[in-house]
Amino acid sequence: MYKYENFTIRRDVIKMVKDDNQKDRCPRCGKGSVVTDHNTGENFCGKCGFVLTDQSLESGPEWRSFSKEEHDSRSRTGVPTSLAMHDMGLATIIGPANKDATGKPLSASMKSTIERLRTWDSRSQVHEPVDRNFRQAFSELDRLKDKLVVGDAVIEKAAYIYRKALEKGLVRGRSISALIASALYAACRDTGTPRTLKDIAYSSNIKRKDIARCYRLLLRELNLKMPVVDPVKCVARIASKSGLSEKTKRDATKILKRAEDIKISAGKDPMGLAAAALYVACVTNGENKTQRDVAEAAGVTEVTIRNRYKGLKIALDL
Repeated sequence: MYKYENFTIRRDVIKMVKDDNQKDRCPRCGKGSVVTDHNTGENFCGKCGFVLTDQSLESGPEWRSFSKEEHDSRSRTGVPTSLAMHDMGLATIIGPANKDATGKPLSASMKSTIERLRTWDSRSQVHEPVDRNFRQAFSELDRLKDKLVVGDAVIEKAAYIYRKALEKGLVRGRSISALIASALYAACRDTGTPRTLKDIAYSSNIKRKDIARCYRLLLRELNLKMPVVDPVKCVARIASKSGLSEKTKRDATKILKRAEDIKISAGKDPMGLAAAALYVACVTNGENKTQRDVAEAAGVTEVTIRNRYKGLKIALDL
C-alpha cells in the first residue's frame, strides 16, 4: 500500500494501470506505439514496423442497437446509404414498437393487423428477382468482409462492380457466390488491398479456378483496368509470418525497388517476388531461414522462390 495525505493507492490498481499502458506498446522493441491501418487491416509498430496482426477486427460504428431504448436513443441516426445493400438502405420499415403516435399501446386487434402489415412489408421488398439476387449476393459479401477483414471502401467497390455485372447480364447461368467473390478480388486489386486470390478462395470455400474464371470475365466484359500490385506491400506480411528481422525487411524492400527500376519485376507474381527478395536478404544478413519457411509464409512454392532468387541474383549482381 502507498499512503498519501488524502488517499491510498493499492498495488493491484497500479499494476492494472501499468498493464494497460503496456498493451499499446510494441512487444518486440517495447518503445513504439501500435498503429492500425484500417485499409489493410494490419496492426503494426510505429517505430520498428513489426506487424502484430495482418487482419484486425473491424472497429467501425455499430449501427444496430438491440436495447429497449432503441427508439429513444439519438446516438444512432440509422444505417447510411450503401451500394452493398439490396435496397441501398433507402427502404421504409414498419417499426417493431406496438405503440401509436401518442405512445399508447395498441389494442389486441390492431396489434394483429400491424404484425400482418410488417410481414407483407418485408415480403414486398424482395418480390423482384433482381432484389432476391442482390440480397443473396450481398449477404455473401458481408460474410466475406468479416472473414477477410477489409474496409468499407473495398466492399462498396465490390458491390458497384457486381451491380454493373448484373446490368450486363453476366450473372445469368453462373454462380452468384463465385461472381461476388471475383468482384471482391477485383475491388481489392483496384484499391491496393493485399488480399490474394488464394485468400478469397479459402474464405469463400470456392475453387480458385472458378473465381479466376469469373474475374477474367469481369475484366473483359466491364473493361476494367487493374493496377499492378506492388510487391513491397507483401513484404511486411511475409516477414511477420516468418519471424524475420526489421533489417531483412528493409533490405528486401531495397532489392525490390532496384528490381523495379531495371524493369525485371514486370509480369511476375508479387507475392513470389517479395518472398524471393526476403530470401535474398536472409542469405545476405545470415538469417537461418530455409526456402520452405519463406514459401509457406508467402503461400507460394519453393520452385517459385528458387526461380525468382536466381533471376534477382543475376540481374542485380548480388
